[in-house]
Amino acid sequence: MVEAMWTGIAAIFIGIVVGYGARLILPGRQRISAIATIFIGFMAALIGGAVAHGLGLVDTDGISWIRLIFQFGLAVIMVGVYSGWFFTTHRD
Repeated sequence: MVEAMWTGIAAIFIGIVVGYGARLILPGRQRISAIATIFIGFMAALIGGAVAHGLGLVDTDGISWIRLIFQFGLAVIMVGVYSGWFFTTHRD
């Protein structure tokens, strides 16, 4: 129970970092809200962590860099897709 709580807290924190990191990496301006960025980063953290776990790449001592790469790469893709979809469907 406690481990699941810390996993959730870590996913939120990592989600914030990878979500905003993805926005920094993507060229141009992403016209999405902070809440959408955090939610996309959170989802990328969960899905990327699950993929890395499924491939058996998370059993390391210390920081699991491969898992972070999966999470960050997925966040870049998801922020790019969402901001492109949102901008084309919600023009000013």
